[in-house]
Amino acid sequence: MKRGARVSTAGALGGMLMLLTGCAASEAPESGPPVIEHVHAVAEAPTGDALLIATHNGVFTVDADGALAGPVGGHDFDAMGFTVAGRTLFASGHPGPSTSPDLGEGNLGIIRSDDGGQTWAPVAFTGVEDFHVLTAGPDGTLYGIGSSGPELLTSVDEGVTWSKGPQLEAVDLAVTDAGIHAATESGLLHSSDGRAGFEALAGAPVLYSVDARADGRLVGVDVEGALWATDADGAWATVGVAEGPVQALSAVGAERIVIVDERGVVDIAPDGETVLVSLIRE
Repeated sequence: MKRGARVSTAGALGGMLMLLTGCAASEAPESGPPVIEHVHAVAEAPTGDALLIATHNGVFTVDADGALAGPVGGHDFDAMGFTVAGRTLFASGHPGPSTSPDLGEGNLGIIRSDDGGQTWAPVAFTGVEDFHVLTAGPDGTLYGIGSSGPELLTSVDEGVTWSKGPQLEAVDLAVTDAGIHAATESGLLHSSDGRAGFEALAGAPVLYSVDARADGRLVGVDVEGALWATDADGAWATVGVAEGPVQALSAVGAERIVIVDERGVVDIAPDGETVLVSLIRE
């Protein structure tokens, strides 16, 4: 999709969902910089000194100088779902060629790492479920939507047990103290607790990726590549434009937005944009 092209909301979101979830395997070169096949998520590392890039072939790091390394711990699983809660990493997806069968065969379910991705352990749905949507709230509660059904799933015990909520056809979730925000074909929806139904959030753009800052302000990208953010009063304004489709987006710190688009990993701040690293992709 070219930037600024006029497309239908449903068609654009459907295409973006295919972009965000579909991957094709490829062979990495024997030497040279790491090859990123596809990016599913980007997040700030618990240590705050690097970004974590969840991809089709493992979790990689990008440091403050733009150095790309990984996959962390040599783990080559397909991290379709990925989030950080406190100092713990949670992931879901599919095993890679060298993934231990202990993490799940076919589907990883929910796995966790308490050492920055060096080691991983199975938590729930092992070999059964594959979460394409996975996020954590401010209190550490996990929210996700599995590939086997559209129900919103919630865990308050670090992913061990999950409760079912309403059906929710969402491509992304962001959680604040004010509730759950869901990016859908019909627009941005909101629920105060996820147990009752979701309602349209008045004045919000149609987003296919959304995230929340620590203070509850939201950021997102729409179907035409415009980046949006809310102010303290909840009003939306554009804050930038991506180049090509955005594979991943994250609110980092008080004012930064990090995206992955055709340029690579891009850090967007009020004083300008910086391409931290260009990604080698198939």
